[in-house]
Amino acid sequence: MQDNTANKNAANREFRKARAAEDGKRALLDYEQAAIATRAKTAKLRALRLARDAELAAAAAAAPQAEPKKKARKK
Repeated sequence: MQDNTANKNAANREFRKARAAEDGKRALLDYEQAAIATRAKTAKLRALRLARDAELAAAAAAAPQAEPKKKARKK
């Protein structure tokens, strides 16, 4: 009877180890997918920001320079 219980306990231990290993692999895959998505999103946002900054710089260069106002002298 004890052999049966010991075998059952050993089988349960192995099953828990296998499940834990599988859960760990799944968690690692989820982490890697999230990291890939974050890097892609960051690259997209960086490209949009650089395009916006280049457009603003071109618009500023094309705009005529306003002459600075002369300061009034105190009397």
